[in-house]
Amino acid sequence: MPCTLRAQCLRYPERTPVRQVAFFYKEPTKVLPRAVHTHRMRQAIDSERGRALYGRRMATVEPVFGNLRANKRLDRFTLRGQAKVNTQWHLYCLVHNIEKLAHHGYGN
Repeated sequence: MPCTLRAQCLRYPERTPVRQVAFFYKEPTKVLPRAVHTHRMRQAIDSERGRALYGRRMATVEPVFGNLRANKRLDRFTLRGQAKVNTQWHLYCLVHNIEKLAHHGYGN
């Protein structure tokens, strides 16, 4: 069954084919509700190993993507073609890195 809100997301919902997502389990007749997935993820994150892995995310690249998306408003690329998109991406990364240097007092 398609999403009830798909007409709000698509420019031409009547022409756009419906996409489906499938979850495969070891037992093909077993269908788990969404709450089970949430519970499994909560258990994984709350474990000692999960807390260590999740805590490392703030020291990796996630803040970079958050900064580029929220502060620089890079929600989507405005150019087409891989070479142009790569150039735009590198420009945003350059701005991010220059700001990091400026905020940490580089050059003073």
